[in-house]
Amino acid sequence: MDSSLSLSVYGGKKRKRESAQRSNSLVDQKGKETMEEAPSMEMDTDSQEDQNIAPDVLPFARSYQLEALYKAIHENTIVYLETGSGKTLIAIMLLRSYAHQLRKPSPYIAVFLVPQVVLVSQQAEAVKRHTDLKVGMYWGDMGVDFWDAATWKQEMEKHEVLVMTPAILLSCLRHSFFKLNMINVLIMDECHHARGKHPYACIMTEFYHHQLKSGISDLPRIFGMTASPIKSKVGKSESSWSENIQKLMILMHSKVYTCVSEAVITEFIPTSTPKFKFYSNNGIQFVLFEELASKLKMLKEQHELTLRSSDFTKSIAESAQKRITKIFCSLMFCLDELGVWLALKAAESLSSNEIESFSWGHSGDRVVKDFILEGVHALKSYLQCDPQWSIGDNIKSDVKMGLLTSKVCCLVDSLLEYRGLTDMRCIIFVERIITAIVLEDLLNTLLPKYNSWKTKFIAGYNFGLQNQSRTKQNEIVNEFRMGLVNIIVATSILEEGLDVQRCNLVIRFDPCPTVCSFIQSRGRARMRNSDYILMVKSGDSVTCSRLEKYLASADIMRKESLRHSSLPCDPFEGDEFDKEAYHVSSTGAIANLSSSISLIYLYCSRLPADGYFKPAPRWDKETGTLYLPKSCPLQPICVEGNKKHLKNIACLEACKQLHKIGALTDNLVPDIVIEEAEVEEFGNEPYDENQPTFVPFGLVNSVSNNSHTIYHCYLMELSQNFSYDISVQDIFLAIRIELDPEIGCTQFDMGFDRGSVSLKLRYKGTINLSPNLVLLCKKFQVTLLGSIIDHSMNKLATSLDKCYLEDNVEIDYLLLPAIGKGEKSHVNWLAIKSVEPSSFTCKYHQPHIETKSGLVCTCKLQDALVCTSHPGGKIYFYITTGIMELHGNSPMELRGGEVTTYKKYYEQHHGIQLQFENQWLLKARHHFKVKNYCHGQKQGKDGEASKAFVELPPELCSIVMSPIKDSIIYTFSFIPSIMHRLESLLGAFNLKKMHLDHCTQNEIQTIKVLEAITTKRCNEAFHYESLETLGDSFLKYAASQQLFKTYKNHHEGLLSVKREKIISNAALCKLGCSSGLPGFIRNEPFDPHAWTIPGDKPESLKLEELVIKGKKIYVHGKRKLNRKIIADVVEALIGAFLSTGGEISALLFMDWVGIKVSFDKIPYERHFDIQPEKLLNVRFLESQLKYSFHDHSLLVEALTHGSYMLPEVPRCYQRLEFLGDSVLDYLITWHLYNEYPGMSPGQLTDMRAASVNNDCYAWSAIKHGLHKHVLHASQELHKHIAVTLNNFDKLSSSSTFGYESEASPPKVLGDIIESLAGAILVDSGFNKEVVWQSIRPLLEPLVTPETLKLHPIRELNELCQKRSYKIVLEDVSRKDGVTNYRMKVEADGVIHEYEYTGPALRDTAKKIACKEILNSLKEDL
Repeated sequence: MDSSLSLSVYGGKKRKRESAQRSNSLVDQKGKETMEEAPSMEMDTDSQEDQNIAPDVLPFARSYQLEALYKAIHENTIVYLETGSGKTLIAIMLLRSYAHQLRKPSPYIAVFLVPQVVLVSQQAEAVKRHTDLKVGMYWGDMGVDFWDAATWKQEMEKHEVLVMTPAILLSCLRHSFFKLNMINVLIMDECHHARGKHPYACIMTEFYHHQLKSGISDLPRIFGMTASPIKSKVGKSESSWSENIQKLMILMHSKVYTCVSEAVITEFIPTSTPKFKFYSNNGIQFVLFEELASKLKMLKEQHELTLRSSDFTKSIAESAQKRITKIFCSLMFCLDELGVWLALKAAESLSSNEIESFSWGHSGDRVVKDFILEGVHALKSYLQCDPQWSIGDNIKSDVKMGLLTSKVCCLVDSLLEYRGLTDMRCIIFVERIITAIVLEDLLNTLLPKYNSWKTKFIAGYNFGLQNQSRTKQNEIVNEFRMGLVNIIVATSILEEGLDVQRCNLVIRFDPCPTVCSFIQSRGRARMRNSDYILMVKSGDSVTCSRLEKYLASADIMRKESLRHSSLPCDPFEGDEFDKEAYHVSSTGAIANLSSSISLIYLYCSRLPADGYFKPAPRWDKETGTLYLPKSCPLQPICVEGNKKHLKNIACLEACKQLHKIGALTDNLVPDIVIEEAEVEEFGNEPYDENQPTFVPFGLVNSVSNNSHTIYHCYLMELSQNFSYDISVQDIFLAIRIELDPEIGCTQFDMGFDRGSVSLKLRYKGTINLSPNLVLLCKKFQVTLLGSIIDHSMNKLATSLDKCYLEDNVEIDYLLLPAIGKGEKSHVNWLAIKSVEPSSFTCKYHQPHIETKSGLVCTCKLQDALVCTSHPGGKIYFYITTGIMELHGNSPMELRGGEVTTYKKYYEQHHGIQLQFENQWLLKARHHFKVKNYCHGQKQGKDGEASKAFVELPPELCSIVMSPIKDSIIYTFSFIPSIMHRLESLLGAFNLKKMHLDHCTQNEIQTIKVLEAITTKRCNEAFHYESLETLGDSFLKYAASQQLFKTYKNHHEGLLSVKREKIISNAALCKLGCSSGLPGFIRNEPFDPHAWTIPGDKPESLKLEELVIKGKKIYVHGKRKLNRKIIADVVEALIGAFLSTGGEISALLFMDWVGIKVSFDKIPYERHFDIQPEKLLNVRFLESQLKYSFHDHSLLVEALTHGSYMLPEVPRCYQRLEFLGDSVLDYLITWHLYNEYPGMSPGQLTDMRAASVNNDCYAWSAIKHGLHKHVLHASQELHKHIAVTLNNFDKLSSSSTFGYESEASPPKVLGDIIESLAGAILVDSGFNKEVVWQSIRPLLEPLVTPETLKLHPIRELNELCQKRSYKIVLEDVSRKDGVTNYRMKVEADGVIHEYEYTGPALRDTAKKIACKEILNSLKEDL
């Protein structure tokens, strides 16, 4: 909106006269005559932008709607028209007229305010239906109270019209999420609510008028809609009407426009005929009323006594007593106003509702239920026992007996006057919800005797008697529209807003409380010849007089509105209350006396809470002192001033102080809201799961075709730890770089088919190879390894075709068979040359044996790798070991004992006709299969041929390699797994080296790094789980202690959110990616068939160069890695450095990866003037803790619960609990990791979970009597501790207090163990060893691998996963301290189920249910 736009005297944006004249042409002359204009006033020239605002009308708009639209474009306007006259359509046409200023990418918006949530969707749908604007809808249940500026900015960027309740806009303006100059059009539906401290009024007084007085020009066009400009009761004189209308106009800075007479509206919309119906002043008989009232009162007193005498907590007793009182008052009202029968129906309805919401257990529900059921019984005793009797058979008799009152009889008589109407649409307006409920019951019982009318009731959403949702209300309105429902009994909810079918009858069962209520309810009767019945008690002259005024009100308000519209608008004068405010200059956010209390409550609502305490401010009226919860750093605030506004003043002062210390942001919202939004935004940042795979540096290089290449040779000495007819041979690894001694001298064992093989690397110097020799070596390993891995001649041929030297980088290392042992080992060049069998010539024999490769001598077939081809394309590889004295005609015994010849066998089984049947057969064995041997376990002999040797006709064989020993081929079948392990170690070393380049002193074993980057999915003998558990606990502690020391005024909730920003998976993943960790992570089981043979150049092998942290790295493709894996590896690497080099080493690694925390000592000063000895038994506590505090205020703080609001203790334990939780987690994890080094990674996780849990801590606190020293003021906590103590005796004294207990101890008791640990840590100068020495004895006996028990939830889930059982039902509810948990598991077609009902919390209830179902399942196994 252009800030240069000039304002009319009414603050709105003006139009040029030419534009006004164009608009006037749209309105017919008749329409002009129906509206009375104000005299013309001096108007400034409009801006060019406003010249473009011309009315965008809908073709079906009525004349008065067009005239109102022109006025709304011209100046701020309140359209005062009767209900059903189409005010919303005027608002929509106004939006259409401004649409060109609103359409994106325009920064401006229109805001459509509605007073009720139910109207948000209704008005939004209307705007969507008649415009092309993008509409957003907002109400409180969406959680908008906790949205930040960024979220609202996104909404404004997406939408052009925002439909919301006024409280939301007011909040956004106060927090400066919205600026008023962002809004081009501000529509206020039912604007008569703009009075007092209603959000409509606050928007105008705090922002619109404030900016108007400041000379700000770019203010929104105001458009109000109302069926009555007066909401309240009015005085006797017309001046009071005039005064109320003038106040609304001044506040809204708008003129009221309306029709000159009702006749203009009635031309389009019929009006109803008002009728008075008088009923006699006869209630039920006085004696009967007194008797029933006495009975009900006695029942009430009896059940209240039960509540007081029973062992209920204070909150449960108070809650039950309030419900009993509410039910009693409802019954007394119905008895007096409606009669015994309807009082009974009220009791039955209330009873039904209580039973539906009843939770069996130890709560006040049972007492309430008993009261209402006995009330039903008392009322029933006064009804006839005749089963044929029905209410309404004889209404006069019913009234005489007191079953119905004359008022109810008057209603029935009034309805029956219209019994002939088939298309009845009637609304009966009542004041109370209970009246609506019981009248529905009465009319549905009585009216079917006369016609087919159906009745339903509508009352406010979630009114507590029956839970009628907004969806249900809309269903009833739709049924009413379609004629399925004829009568609606409604509270004031149907007076305004909701789009209800026009009625031919409206009855006011209870008098209208205000003129607005009168006009709105009358406006529902808009069918032709409709009636508006006003029921009045005979002789009630006051009500009659008021209603008569209401009848005349329309003409009076119309006349006064028109009169005021012709006069200049008086300036708005706000009271002093509105002037005192606190402004944040950087954002424009504001806190004032109106908003200060709600802002303080908002702040307190975001402070840490538990089941026994909800943080809230406490106001001491006598001393004028505001006490904030203990988790707030402010001291009590004492103020002076106007006693009426003293609380507002104190809260405003608190807002100022909270903003100054940063607890409220510059938008005056709790800092935790922004922190949480940042965490959520961080977690929602896009992440690409496709992450690179790095090839270890040193294995990649290029080989020149023109010069010699130097390789560093390492002898892989292999020791076979099993007996077999073939022995493994040593192999040379020739690599382009000299390895670090840690890798170059590595040794490890690998489990193979028959046992294990030990490998030890030994450096043997360098070797200088010509290009031809390099190429020969590459062809050798490609051929040999290719035949073992792929068993395909086609693939082998393709690979050999690509086996040439070029300048491009490739995986470049050589695997060369060795001959000799130890120092005498050298390269077996004869075996390497076997890759070119044609170059091998025999000096002693002439070629005489026919093969597929031509004529050869016996020497070439003595030790050879051959392949045979069969019809159908099948290829088989064999290793020949000699010539047999058998030929094609020799007898051959088959498996079944049958004897044939080799010639016949090949012909019958393979379709091969031997051409050289007299040639000697070759003795051969099946080629060796490659497997994954990296899992570190001995494998079975599956897949091994049943017959070790076979007889092959030479004519079927093609020679692949010769001469080559079977022991070399056998050894090379292990090479993929061996090299995978070496490649993994090299990758881990590369990562370690990349880190050491920045932290030279931070040494670590490469094998530890390898463990940290290996996931469980690799199925190897080690993985990162243990290190990740250790690293997670250390990271949590390191972050917690730094945050605790840095942010001394932050409460535990805010510290937790800040910690989450450091240690969350999203944060760690981001840091891990920026450090290049994903490329090093091993997350797949080794697949030897996918292993890249050095020298081979498959299409899939494309190496890309990458530089990370100054280090050149080669990437070989991508694979999917989720965020958690990368985050886990970061934690595992922290654990690896911690376990190897201690805390300094871990901190150095964390710093390298980007986690900036330190253990530097920051002065932690505390100045709390308290007397601990008066609050605690300090001597006893220090003896239990085996620690003497230097600062006893820490001990008091550690034992103070948030409910203890007494001023002598300045803080509660939550901050210390935050710190203690992390240090105990770390200390226990560190203890378990070092105490049991041989346990599996999963065991460490399970033991940590069993030891580091609140239940374990809570039972320890009870065991040592610490529960007696908690400072609190919660009766619920006191009760829970008492129940827990009863269960304590049932526990085994040797229990580790982990998962065994079926009771759920108060979380507070576990918290104090953590807070005491935190207190000792702070008091001892952050000496963790002191904490462990003090707290460990409290936790004894600690869990051991022998005493460990799996958590029942975990055990059940694992059993279901293992045996394919299915959890078919999990249902949980909790009310008034009673939890109901149902679980069903289907196991092999059998349903195992358990239902828990009791006081335990949800998690404990689930644990108990899982334990019982586990027992049931185990019985069937």
